Amino acid sequence: MSVGPEDIHKIAHLARLKIEDDKIVKISEDISNILSLVEQLQKIDTSNIEPMAHPMDATQTLRVDKVTQINNRDKLQSVAPNTKDGLFLVPKVIE
Repeated sequence: MSVGPEDIHKIAHLARLKIEDDKIVKISEDISNILSLVEQLQKIDTSNIEPMAHPMDATQTLRVDKVTQINNRDKLQSVAPNTKDGLFLVPKVIE
């Protein structure tokens, strides 16, 4: 697929981008090269390839699920202007 300078002008206008006129030809060539590479990749037969979650077949190491901080709710709410049943009360902002 080829993208010409007039296509770049249209896309830039729709995206509200200002592209200098001297860069339009280079950008259109670069985008055409990228689209050509995508077309080449789409021609490759991947029917016998199993999908991977990670290219290095890595697994995520998980930490132990344990409490690392103490509950400071009562201490924090002691300086709050308004609380009820362990919740911070704030003014209503949406009707």
